[in-house]
Amino acid sequence: MLPSSAAAVLEDGDLASEILLRLPPQPSSLPRASAVCKSLRSVASDPGFSRRFRIHHRRSRPLLGFFMGAGNELRFEPTLDPPNRVPQGRFQFPIDASDRSFKLLGCRHGFLLMLRTFQGTVQLLVWDPFNGHEHRLAIPPGFDKKQINGAVLRAAPGVGDIDHFQVVLVSTDVQQGVVACVYSSETAWGNLIATPLPSWGKIDPSRPAVLVRDSLYMLLLGIGGPSRIVEFDVGKQSLAVIPLPASFDYGYGRSCFYSVMRADGGGLGMVFVSAPGGSAQLWKRITNYDGVASWVLARTIELDKLISHSLKSQCCLHITGLAEENNVVFLWSGFGVFMVQLDSLQFKRLPLTTMHRWHPFESVYAAGI
Repeated sequence: MLPSSAAAVLEDGDLASEILLRLPPQPSSLPRASAVCKSLRSVASDPGFSRRFRIHHRRSRPLLGFFMGAGNELRFEPTLDPPNRVPQGRFQFPIDASDRSFKLLGCRHGFLLMLRTFQGTVQLLVWDPFNGHEHRLAIPPGFDKKQINGAVLRAAPGVGDIDHFQVVLVSTDVQQGVVACVYSSETAWGNLIATPLPSWGKIDPSRPAVLVRDSLYMLLLGIGGPSRIVEFDVGKQSLAVIPLPASFDYGYGRSCFYSVMRADGGGLGMVFVSAPGGSAQLWKRITNYDGVASWVLARTIELDKLISHSLKSQCCLHITGLAEENNVVFLWSGFGVFMVQLDSLQFKRLPLTTMHRWHPFESVYAAGI
């Protein structure tokens, strides 16, 4: 039974919403608070408050789990422990698992982006797993559908409806180099954007794009030349091509050992895992006073000591996913799959053994609300 003074405060809808707004964005936070009284439950279940809560925690979205989708398998794997664990069967997929004509390109801001062949036509599918909404998009002209990568992202707070989203497609063209196009759920596809390539390469469709600040980064695998990074500035809608750190192995089949990431301080970074998996190098892109950009080695993590002594010099660690907002890298080895938080160095072993491309799902979700 609540004291009368506390009950009076909670009866004030404005005060109650301000209290709930400041709860941590874990899935169990709002359901637990809403069980206190009817007033709190009324506020927590209001769609308007749900939007405020999502916006308030847009920079602290928890890692709920990850999706895996390609070929004949599509599923969600939770990573949080109870009471925050999201049930594996929480999401009803828009594509049947027996449909082999789809590929999951990535997850971001509560959306999934898929590439699918439907009735002989290659199209994009944007899916909101929480409410089941689907958006089917035709691929604009000028894209090699076999060498295409894409990213979905929600509109910035204060810009239209928060359910407004954008899709960025990137590919390569023999004549134009790297090409990109942006879809807006408010204005449809924009104009084709292009930038030349210093040497030929192809966008790696198996590596999801990484969002760092206002730019998306994708790997460009070199063919007869070095691999590089494609940068797409979402705000300016401009393309650039950036070299990898000079000491990286540029082999076409070696991209499973490195990934773009957010560096300390929020800038562009790279993580490189040695083979066999004994250490991880964290690189950072810096710009000097003259405006010249270069890579520096920020720190080295001894993974064999952190995860397990049995990893030392016995197997290769492959990067199979990266949660950009939480700075968590997913590593696969012959011994299983590991999550490593690159800032705190906390790690967790997942009950998985097969090597797949994992798409981390970072979002604000209130179970049962």
